[in-house]
Amino acid sequence: MASLNEFLTDELSKRYEQGLLRKLITSQLTVDFVSNDYLGLARSKELSELIENTHRKLGVQNGSSGSRLLAGNSPYIEEVEKNLSRIFKSETTLIFNSGYSASLAVLSSIPQKGDTIIYDSLAHACIKDGARLSLATRHSFRHNDMNDLESKLKASKGKIFIAVESIYSMDGDECPLREIINLSEKYNASVILDEAHSTGVVGAHGAGLCIAKDLQDKIDIRIYTFGKAMGVHGACVAGSETLIHYLLNFARPFIYTTALSQHSVASIQCAFDYLSANISLQQTLRNKIDLYLAGVRQFHNRTPSLSAIQTIICPGNAVVKRAADSLQHIGFDVRPIVYPTVPKGTERLRICLHSFNSDDEITSLTNALYELA
Repeated sequence: MASLNEFLTDELSKRYEQGLLRKLITSQLTVDFVSNDYLGLARSKELSELIENTHRKLGVQNGSSGSRLLAGNSPYIEEVEKNLSRIFKSETTLIFNSGYSASLAVLSSIPQKGDTIIYDSLAHACIKDGARLSLATRHSFRHNDMNDLESKLKASKGKIFIAVESIYSMDGDECPLREIINLSEKYNASVILDEAHSTGVVGAHGAGLCIAKDLQDKIDIRIYTFGKAMGVHGACVAGSETLIHYLLNFARPFIYTTALSQHSVASIQCAFDYLSANISLQQTLRNKIDLYLAGVRQFHNRTPSLSAIQTIICPGNAVVKRAADSLQHIGFDVRPIVYPTVPKGTERLRICLHSFNSDDEITSLTNALYELA
């Protein structure tokens, strides 16, 4: 029998031979078209100073020193949760260390054996992993296909949960939220909405797509992530007091995780304060997206996205890697998304637009994409 190291080496070799081996890289490229820092908050000196000043006023504490149910709770984190509740128009919120852990907590603890989870086929891995940890039956439906979703709903048993994203991380398109809500009401299902890529970008105070469409009272569970457009770290679940009390008692990713540090919690509050004072960043980003879309309007190999996430389909891992290399050679940090992260034949360049990208950078990028076509 092979040793553990031999087994690991063999599996890595297979990945390498398939052209699928992942590795960490540090980018030295000058133009960012890859990060999720859509509004530039992660690089904002003003926000950084606001966070440091706020933390200093609170009294510097390096770590939370325990889980929220032990030593890690504080009046300050509860105050921030109340502020988030006002922003997200929910009864209450519960802060998590990441959007991934929040999704795992919700999906692993609430659906029970005999229940059914139905998720969009392009949902993020955290939704799929959370569903796997549940004892409920799970099915996917074709991306944004309401007919396929309804057929799955008709065949579902027990309590039914529909898990979707407001803006999808790979295609950048928006979920048909009103139609999903209509089906959920027809079949008595609960909707779990992941607002990861809409938090900050849309809605009053950056409250996301659900708030922008005034549908917050129709969604049972909302998950917000702060590590993308908000430029900091952490996440929260927004919903009823009963929901949050349930997660406190049954969600293992919350119960057994050391709480965020005071600095991280202050960063969340400061990020929303800063965005509220600079909400014009949303329109700046919208203008950049419109400029890009005008430059690629003749492309037939892109997904129908109106968000900051744009894609150019380049089927084949080798093909899309060569395309990314060509763009990186001229200074554009654009990364390839390869199989198995996306299905075979849908490998793509994933382009993230930002409020800080100059018009010249965006125009140069679209021109370079034409040259690749």
